[in-house]
Amino acid sequence: MTNRDRLLGCTIVLLWGLNFIAIRIGLDHFPPFFFAALRFAVLAIPALLFIPRPPVRIRWLLLYGTGFGILQFAFLFAAMRAGMPTGLASLVLQSSAPFTVLLGALLLREQIRPVQVTGIAVAMAGMAVIGWDRLEHATVLPVLLTLAGGLGWAFGNIGARLASTETPGINPLHLMLWITVIPPLPLFALSVLAEGPTTGLHALTTAFTPEGRSALVALAYIAILATVVGTGLWTTLLSRYPAGLVAPFSLLVPIIGIAAAWAILGETPSPVSVAGGVVVLAGAFAAISATPRPATADRHPTAEIFRAGLRRRMLESEYGREHSR
Repeated sequence: MTNRDRLLGCTIVLLWGLNFIAIRIGLDHFPPFFFAALRFAVLAIPALLFIPRPPVRIRWLLLYGTGFGILQFAFLFAAMRAGMPTGLASLVLQSSAPFTVLLGALLLREQIRPVQVTGIAVAMAGMAVIGWDRLEHATVLPVLLTLAGGLGWAFGNIGARLASTETPGINPLHLMLWITVIPPLPLFALSVLAEGPTTGLHALTTAFTPEGRSALVALAYIAILATVVGTGLWTTLLSRYPAGLVAPFSLLVPIIGIAAAWAILGETPSPVSVAGGVVVLAGAFAAISATPRPATADRHPTAEIFRAGLRRRMLESEYGREHSR
């Protein structure tokens, strides 16, 4: 990975770390499922009107949009509304990194070097130290919901990787904007069922009052900086490198998230959490500094499916010729 792309990764870390503060501010005003739907709806409308659909398979768009958009944020917002501390949420959600590495190896057969495995293991150990120190501030259910959000994010990463590798030269920003088309309707429907048909609309109406304007500012940050800029850069990196090399960047997000929660929300980190943060930094740096061997084309699942179909058609053709004789 080039130094320029490492700098892009650090920019993503900063934007996503501060994003948890914006989420907390927004959830103080909006119900969680409605807020998750709203953050994508404000981008989906201009995407449908002005952005041409990227030439990728619908299945990869659906996988990316469902994992990254619906599962990640439905579970995360519900967890934070249920009492998950902001700093701890930024930590537990980064379970997406090992989930992504595992899924990349199992589904895409990406090669993982031992230094990556070691770095991720060290970073996960640091996260475990921070989580053990801070779990006293959260009950089990919000933690489990946040872990489910991390798994959803990992599936979204796989969808982004498949879409980018099957269509070389695809515009990452167009791909990112088009995945925002997928979450709004399912999330709005979930909001109506779980939160009531008028709860979200009432919150949206009162957001334009002086008391609710901070929630609109938070929505703007989440939609523009965290989603358009942050996720656009993330999709760019996923189009250039294996998912197992990009995913460890997300392990750095809790450092910003916990520091921001400390400075803005008064969630003071303990010395144990600070020590765990140093361990996370060391492990993530080792993981993203590796230069993994790229997966060979002949082992990519899409290539295997294509060749299997070709062999089947050849066999059917031979079978037809034999019977015609």
